[in-house]
Amino acid sequence: MNEMNLSPTQIALVAIDLQNMIVSRATQPHEARSVVERTAQLAVALRAKGGFIVWVRVAGSADGKDRLYPVCDQPWTPPRELPSDANEYAPGLSIQPSDHLVTKRQWGAFYGTDLDLQLRRRRLTTILLTGIATNIGVESTARAAFELGYEQIFVEDAMSALAVGQHEHTVTNIFPRIGRVRRTADVLAALR
Repeated sequence: MNEMNLSPTQIALVAIDLQNMIVSRATQPHEARSVVERTAQLAVALRAKGGFIVWVRVAGSADGKDRLYPVCDQPWTPPRELPSDANEYAPGLSIQPSDHLVTKRQWGAFYGTDLDLQLRRRRLTTILLTGIATNIGVESTARAAFELGYEQIFVEDAMSALAVGQHEHTVTNIFPRIGRVRRTADVLAALR
């Protein structure tokens, strides 16, 4: 495993879907609470070194007309009524006014948002990626980031999925081909 030489002022932490309706679900192999705590630790450390923090959430319009409707074998059916705080960011994330907030309408955080624009204007070249679910929103964002030419560090214990196998497949077979897989402690040590 190659050593990480990080330049914090060229790094963005991109945290995927750490919002109430997502973190309230049972996740594996890491509890959602732990994912939130580790992501918050990374945000505090990176922000202190001049890095950029991006909080991404998924939400749709009140009438649902901006949802995707492809024909699928396992279509996702949204609940009829979400709690009023469903799309609010999870408590404990330490979101600051200098952080950037992104609302996406699909799995990945790049398509249809200003994420790429905000990263490029700041001349950021590396993304630390965290969030839920590893194999859905995080992986979709990671694939797009790879295609856009970003260096990526996947913080394995600051992400999780709905099943262990889903998380492990992405972390073992996809992420090593498009970036580096590390743990929170490794990234925090490299930022010191």
